[in-house]
Amino acid sequence: MTIKNSYLITGGTGSFGKAFVKKIIESKNKVSRLVIFSRDELKQFEMSQNFPITKYPFIRFFIGDVRDEKRLLSASEGIETIVHAAALKQVPSTEYNPFEAIKTNIMGANNVIEAALKNKVKNVIALSTDKACSPINLYGATKLCSDKLFISANNIKGSQKIKFSVVRYGNVFGSRGSVIPFFLKNRSKGELPITDKDMTRFNISLNDAVSIVMWSLKNLNGGELIVPKLPSYKIMDLAKAISLKCRTPIIGIRAGEKIHEEMISSSDSQNTIELKNFYIILQSLNKKILSFYSKKFKAKKVKKGFVYNSNSNKNFLTVAKLKKLILEFENNNK
Repeated sequence: MTIKNSYLITGGTGSFGKAFVKKIIESKNKVSRLVIFSRDELKQFEMSQNFPITKYPFIRFFIGDVRDEKRLLSASEGIETIVHAAALKQVPSTEYNPFEAIKTNIMGANNVIEAALKNKVKNVIALSTDKACSPINLYGATKLCSDKLFISANNIKGSQKIKFSVVRYGNVFGSRGSVIPFFLKNRSKGELPITDKDMTRFNISLNDAVSIVMWSLKNLNGGELIVPKLPSYKIMDLAKAISLKCRTPIIGIRAGEKIHEEMISSSDSQNTIELKNFYIILQSLNKKILSFYSKKFKAKKVKKGFVYNSNSNKNFLTVAKLKKLILEFENNNK
């Protein structure tokens, strides 16, 4: 039996998971059950110190791996909403250990889908990445496959009232996967290694990433891949924001790394609609579907051949804005 206002977060001890848990707890909706699912016992212990069971009796910490379908079945029993954030994300690591990425990012995604269907979960949101669009590295390829699995799961749900959707966004500012902690660590050495001086990236704050997922859970119908409108930044501007005194040697791009990131390709444009703050990529788009989203969100179809790229983006963060974000990040991580 599904428990109302119950959540399972895979990869729940990661940056997103911790921020999502905090947001859920602070929301107006009373949480009945909150399962934090991850494979790192140390991170679970550390997180439990911030969310003690004496104060939050509805929280449960489940040690487990998304590769283990039986453990996921147990963790998702009675759950109403699953947010799937677990993944192997480091590009060099997944290039060197390709099948490990496949087991976690693809097989693990399928296990989440199977567990959700068997336990009659109501809502499933999977987190994606800009690297899943026109991928050139294995991480992006596995996440594209994962995206397809979650979107297509809406075709096999039968009569179940379950919704599968995907949220795709760019680099989370200051996360372990971003270059910012690396640059800050190297600032004292007087050198900020640059892979390519023309490189650009999308940027999103952790709080905004959580807010987009919350909005998606409330508003999406299933089958959508949502892409938020984000600012970009130039890697050289980021280096300037961190220090004008540091040298910036060019070391060349790493295996599987793009100079510019993309979240919507020209091929995607034929099934993409635009909202005020988001784009939504649909499985298909006809007059009836477009009419539905137009009435619900005042959405409009994007132009043929539209591309959403970190380099051609109209919105760029200035050096001054990047300095402000870096200062906030440093203050929050003291």
